[in-house]
Amino acid sequence: MPGNLDRRVRRTRQAIQRALVELILEKGYEAVTVTDLIDRADVGRSTFYAHFDGKQAVLFSNLSEITFLHPPISADGPLFAFSLAMFEHVLEQRDLVRALLGRRSGRVVMAHGEQLLQDLVRDELLARGARRSASLELVVTCVVGAFMALLSRWVDEELTATPAELDAAFHAAVGPGVRAMLAQA
Repeated sequence: MPGNLDRRVRRTRQAIQRALVELILEKGYEAVTVTDLIDRADVGRSTFYAHFDGKQAVLFSNLSEITFLHPPISADGPLFAFSLAMFEHVLEQRDLVRALLGRRSGRVVMAHGEQLLQDLVRDELLARGARRSASLELVVTCVVGAFMALLSRWVDEELTATPAELDAAFHAAVGPGVRAMLAQA
């Protein structure tokens, strides 16, 4: 019986998550209501609230689906090794990412995604010898801004490129400045 319960819980959560993605693509995050989610997922209100405490909780559960590709932080590996893996994952999950990070997603989505990426970039730079400082935060902001700009324009189909081409452009734009900052640390 516990296995059946787990499957039912998983199916219900996935139905609600899918409903949010579909609705964001149709009408944008801000316009989606909990009632819309309940209707689209075909679940009762009490069932919805048994799994999520609101549409933002559904949103954040969906965001966790696209941010699991964090490689172990290493001072020895390539700089920002996460980028190619993330671009490749986005290609595989394009509808989900378009809903969560595209122009119809809403500011709350972008802010949460940027925060997750800022933490990842900051942790990597600290592991490579950077010191916590205002300068580090400026560099983190620049790196995340470059990555998110490429990702957003690609997801919204304003750019045509492969994940490898996006990764190369990202590294060409941010690599020299970050290496110079790390050399000064």
